[in-house]
Amino acid sequence: MASTASPTIRARRLRRELRRLRAQQGLTVDEVARSVGWHRAKVIRIEQGHSGVSSDGLRKLLDLYEASPDERDALASLARQARQKGWWSAYGDVLPDDYVGFEAEAAAISTFQSLYVPGLLQTEEYARAIIHAGRTTANKEEVDRVIAARQARKVLLTRDVPPKLWIILDEAAVRRAVGGAKVMRAQLARIVEACQLSTVEVQVLPFAAGAHASMGGAFTILDYAEAALDPTIVYVDNDTNTLLLEEEQQVSRYRLVFDHLRAKALDPDQSADFLVRVSAELQD
Repeated sequence: MASTASPTIRARRLRRELRRLRAQQGLTVDEVARSVGWHRAKVIRIEQGHSGVSSDGLRKLLDLYEASPDERDALASLARQARQKGWWSAYGDVLPDDYVGFEAEAAAISTFQSLYVPGLLQTEEYARAIIHAGRTTANKEEVDRVIAARQARKVLLTRDVPPKLWIILDEAAVRRAVGGAKVMRAQLARIVEACQLSTVEVQVLPFAAGAHASMGGAFTILDYAEAALDPTIVYVDNDTNTLLLEEEQQVSRYRLVFDHLRAKALDPDQSADFLVRVSAELQD
């Protein structure tokens, strides 16, 4: 399947460029707001991605920023693309944040998961067990929609140029028999199968490795083909919310953490053997 441009990424490019043009003119948020007749909160919401910008609003900003004709054309195109709908918009009720939109155009996905197998490699039965455990009041229709959304995400791995997927799994995620022994054996087999793909690497971080650099929990690093336009993003997950980190210092810290985890984990071949052994040990 061919890769498609992500509206989420285009919206991020647009707001980054608007911040750059404002800084280039030496204008503060308050000065922009006064010049275009907006409340300063509107300027902040647009620059932080909490609000879109209309065609007329974009024109006002570009006039104020003295944008060149090429810049105007490029940003108008970005704004049009940002207003389009990605496939994930149909699942807005079960995909509450922008992660999938950022994931959709990633050239590389590097993730550490401490408690469960990441969604891109989950079997349907494993996913259902996870969802039922976390959404104790969910009805069948809601669960089915979450499953459908997760299945749609997996198309990412079969596009013409799939992202490089590097997963480090804590042994706890491998040992926990989610859904029972039969479901977990099938899930482990799915991971081993994915390891055969040239674009997928899986490492297991064993209990024997002791303390490590990400004891606080899971995170994902998203890298993009055009790094100058789309700098790396880090997502940090916990039970209550998801943090998006973009500052260079924050990204560098998590990249260093991931490198430390890779060094402590079993290598990919050893990890595949480990998964096979764990599967054989599961008792019905």
